[in-house]
Amino acid sequence: MNHPARQVGDDDTDDDCMSTDDAAALLTRYRHVRDASLVHCASLQTEDFGLQAVPETSPAKWHLAHTAWFFETFLLRPFLQGYTEYNAGYAYLFNSYYNGVGAQFPRAERGLLSRPTVEEVIRYRAHVDHAMAQLLNQQDHRDIAVILSRTRLGLHHEYQHQELLFTDLKYNFHCNPLLPAWQPATLPVSDTQTPQTWHRFAGGLSHLGVDEEPDQFCFDNETPRHQTLLQPFRLATRPLCNAEVLAFIEDGGYRNPALWLADGWARVQEGRWQHPLYWQQDAHGAWHNFTLHGLQPLDPAATACHLSAYEADALARWAGARLPTEAEWEHAANSQLAARSPAASPALSGHFLDQGMRHPTAAAADTGPLQQLFGSVWEWTANSYSPYPGYRPAAGAIGEYNGKFMCNQLVLRGGSCVSARQHIRPSYRNFFYPGDRWQFSGVRLARDDRPETAR
Repeated sequence: MNHPARQVGDDDTDDDCMSTDDAAALLTRYRHVRDASLVHCASLQTEDFGLQAVPETSPAKWHLAHTAWFFETFLLRPFLQGYTEYNAGYAYLFNSYYNGVGAQFPRAERGLLSRPTVEEVIRYRAHVDHAMAQLLNQQDHRDIAVILSRTRLGLHHEYQHQELLFTDLKYNFHCNPLLPAWQPATLPVSDTQTPQTWHRFAGGLSHLGVDEEPDQFCFDNETPRHQTLLQPFRLATRPLCNAEVLAFIEDGGYRNPALWLADGWARVQEGRWQHPLYWQQDAHGAWHNFTLHGLQPLDPAATACHLSAYEADALARWAGARLPTEAEWEHAANSQLAARSPAASPALSGHFLDQGMRHPTAAAADTGPLQQLFGSVWEWTANSYSPYPGYRPAAGAIGEYNGKFMCNQLVLRGGSCVSARQHIRPSYRNFFYPGDRWQFSGVRLARDDRPETAR
């Protein structure tokens, strides 16, 4: 597929500014979001849709079917009178983890599902979309408020799976020695590297999270809004770049157990990690980086990504710093946005939207005191993924969306170059296991603001 000037799903329209009772506007947004998933897959061959290299990734075909399953399960079955299932077996095949609605096909075996075919999955999506249009046109439905609320949740669920389409395809393609590309292109190499400096924050009482009933959509794990006390701290003005990770490698960082947490060092040994995921050296020692656009020369100034939390922590320790807490990160992000005009939205620093490219760039010094907070790489924080004080998941199976995963994972902030614009906000809490590397994750350093660390 060519690289259009703009792609479906990448526009600036904010569906969450609409009135919650505007079913017609929500139906328009529904069609737009659903079409975007297919646009993202337009460059794939049929054989690409079934790839699953490891249990953590899912085939593109499964993502397309599962997002349709979500609308069918949580909206059409309970609310559309006379709805007929496309295939009763899909309730089992495409349930991800919702125990409250039945059993699930094993996650690690999704790549074994040659049937339904890609064409059949697309027909399934069309069947669900037609029924959803019928449902949303029933504005006098007695449960219309719940229908609209769940539809909005379903759309943001689809945004998340559009992001996973990119991350999973990249990993699956990387396992092929031919290193196929999602969309072949030559990525630009930066001329200069923006210096990393430190921005000071005074600390004090700050608010974390959003209101229970915010003006715009949020996930339940972003609530409730509450106070937190911050000590003075400093945050790096940009995430670490490839050149700094190269320096870590050349200094023996992957061979020095003193830099690593015990679990991290065990993972380094087990996986024989010597560099970030997708990096490789040629016979002449030159570094290259596999991207969604094919194998590229490593850009030293570009933001480093596909780092696990273990690598992020080791890099921070090597640099004489630490990872920020999520409260520090959100406070810094809100402070930066507050310094701009009230109507300003987060700057998306990692997107090549004009070229349709999906890879983090180098930081630009003219974008504010903190560069690439949004839309470049997900930034690891030091916090475990746990509930905010007063958090309560929704009742029923829909409550399994976030709350049941609040164990053994760490929080990331900021959004990446493959995230939906609608998920770029200071309060968004992403979460992954500390050893995960296939996400577009990087690291921004933090320090306590003490005299010996002030710079």
